Amino acid sequence: MSLVLDPPIRQEREYSVTPPALRPAAPALPLARSLWQRGWLRKSVILVLLAALWETIARWQNNDLLLPTFLQTAQAFAEGIASGELLDRVRVSLSVLLQGYVIGILAAFALTALAASTRIGRDLLETLTAMFNPLPAIALLPLALLWFGLGKASLLFVIVHAVLWPLALGAYAGFQSVPETLRMAGRNYGLSGLRFVLHILVPAALPSIVSGLKIGWAFAWRTLIAAELVFGTTAGQGGLGWYIFQNRNELYTDKVFAGLAAVILIGLLVDNVVFRPLETLTIRRWGMQR
Repeated sequence: MSLVLDPPIRQEREYSVTPPALRPAAPALPLARSLWQRGWLRKSVILVLLAALWETIARWQNNDLLLPTFLQTAQAFAEGIASGELLDRVRVSLSVLLQGYVIGILAAFALTALAASTRIGRDLLETLTAMFNPLPAIALLPLALLWFGLGKASLLFVIVHAVLWPLALGAYAGFQSVPETLRMAGRNYGLSGLRFVLHILVPAALPSIVSGLKIGWAFAWRTLIAAELVFGTTAGQGGLGWYIFQNRNELYTDKVFAGLAAVILIGLLVDNVVFRPLETLTIRRWGMQR
């Protein structure tokens, strides 16, 4: 008995596949264009152009008392660094600033944690921020002088006020934007109270918290300089604001601009050395911010 095989349902064929053509590599960018892609270089060019514009306007005006040239300001800045006077004033200001900033962060975290975990805490935070956040910190300086006297305690009081409310408001807004699914996941794991805040709310609201830290730092820094312009002596030593005020009274305008330049440079340094790496290591690395 012979077996008859059924023909295949689909005819089998062999096809020769042409290997894909390799795309030629993109030509290397010219050196000038490659360098221009770097952000730090573009910003440096902007700073150089601003310095040149400053120098041109100052030379055209030809009045060192009103507007010293960029070179005169740079010389005064270098002399202040070399003599140690400017560094001592910066050290005094930063010492007071860091103390007030840390106290403000701790107070804001305690108030926000209470608001995130209890209803009365939420009502308390909303009421206090509505009352005190619009109030400029420097407006409280007369009361601070009356309550704490002429010294570091008055500066700390206005710095804490400058940091507390924007940071608490930013952190609370971040907590409010946490998705409900994350909240439910935390409750399923049995988290509540402070553990719920630390393990669920803080990581999810980190972009808003970092933004609040940056805003609080900026408010604290300019509040401190403004307060030091009023009296500015702590333990017999004046800060950077007092350095600016004294040189203004003595008509050393180049030193006044050198003090202002120190204020700006410290702000740039903190932003690029502290906050930018913090954002890179956390919220950008986790894909929470572009």
